[in-house]
This record gives sequence, C-alpha cells and structure tokens, in this order.
Amino acid sequence: MIFWQLFTTFFRIGMFTIGGGYAMIPLIEKEVIDKRHWIDQQSFLDMLALAQSAPGVIAVNVAIFIGYKLKKVKGAIVCTLGCVLPSFIIILLIAVFFTKMKDNIFVEKFFKGVRPAVVALMAISVWKLAKKLPLKIASLLIVIAGIVFIYLYSVSPIWIILTAACVGVISGLLNEQIIKNKDNGNLS
Repeated sequence: MIFWQLFTTFFRIGMFTIGGGYAMIPLIEKEVIDKRHWIDQQSFLDMLALAQSAPGVIAVNVAIFIGYKLKKVKGAIVCTLGCVLPSFIIILLIAVFFTKMKDNIFVEKFFKGVRPAVVALMAISVWKLAKKLPLKIASLLIVIAGIVFIYLYSVSPIWIILTAACVGVISGLLNEQIIKNKDNGNLS
C-alpha cells in the first residue's frame, strides 16, 4: 500500500506542477511533511541540500531521497517514476500535437499567464527555505557571496555549491576540533 501512496503522491505533484523542480518543492514539502508525516522538517532540508548538490532535476532528486529513506531502492524507483511520468506523458502529447497548437491564441495566453505563477511558486520556495535556515552570520555571508559571484561575476553555481560545501566541511571540522580541545582542557 505504501508503494501506491508514494507513486500517487509524486504523480500528483509531477502532474500539477508547472515550472520545474523548484516550483515542486513547496508541494513536496506539504505532502511529505505536513500531510503524510513521512519525514521531518530537518530531514527534508538535509535532502534538499543533497538534491541541490547532486546532478539532475532537484524535484526528481528529492523524490529519490524520500523514496529511498522510506523504502530503500524500491521506494526510490517508485517515487522517481511517479515524479517523472506525468512530465513524460505531457511532453509526449505536446510533441505530438504542438505543430497543430503552436499558433493557437489560447495556448499562447495560457503560457503567458502561467509564467508569473511559476515565479511566485519559486519565490515562495526560496522564502520558506530562507526562514528555516539557522540564523548565523556565516550562512548569511555565504548567501550574499553566492548572489554576488553568480550575478555580478557570472561564476557558475556549481563552483558556488562546491565552495560552500568545502567551507561547511572545514567549518564543521574546526568546530569539532575546538569542542574536543575544550573538553580535553576541562578534563585536565
């Protein structure tokens, strides 16, 4: 039964999300955390960070991580199929009928109307994620530096992610070492 629930949940998310992976994040969050309670908020944020760092579409990566956490490899496969199948079907239908529909005024207006909604979904996703970040000066500096380097200097987001990951690892190791040194100093 859980496999059917996983498939239908991600199929619905995939079917009703226009605008790509980031637009899907609020829907995935609502379904898997708020509605179904499959994972907690911290696990979701951790999966989201991994999904952003991994190659591929973020929504598919999140689906894989959630499926794997819940039901290992079979869960990952079921969630992935649920997530990508609607897009595959819709793209196939568009490819078949696009030449007949491309000049249709209603289709053109539909896409013009959907664009602002997609931007809103992405903005909400970014806002929600930003609110859940632990408020630390280092996190804020990484966000600002990322924006500056991507926007002003056209640095690839890949380099920003890799640099931020390295900074996080080094910072974590240094903090761990500081704590060990304090504990050893207090025991002496």
